[in-house]
Amino acid sequence: MLSVISAILFIGVLALHTVIAAVMTRFFRIRLETTWGWIFFTVFFIPVVLLISTLLFTGVFQIGVDLGAPSVAAGVLIGLPLAVGFTIDVLYIPPPDEIELPEKA
Repeated sequence: MLSVISAILFIGVLALHTVIAAVMTRFFRIRLETTWGWIFFTVFFIPVVLLISTLLFTGVFQIGVDLGAPSVAAGVLIGLPLAVGFTIDVLYIPPPDEIELPEKA
C-alpha cells in the first residue's frame, strides 16, 4: 500500500535525480570541448551516478514505492530523470558559447 509520505519522498527523489542530471549535463557541456565528449559522459556517466543514488535512497534509506519490477524502477528512477534533465539543459538553458563571462584580471 502506498502511503502519502512514501509518495512524497519518491517524488522528491525523482526531483533530486532530475536536478543532478541537469547540473551534470551542464557541467560536461562547459568543461568538455569536444561535441561527442559531453554526450559520451552524459550518456554513460550520469546513469552510474543516478544508480548509486537510487541504491542509496531505496536500499539504505528505504525511500520509495514498490514499482513491481526492477526494470521499471530503473526506468523511472534513472531513465526518466536523465531524459528530463538532459532536455532541460539542452533546450531551455542557453548554450555555454552564448553566455558572456567577465574577463580575467
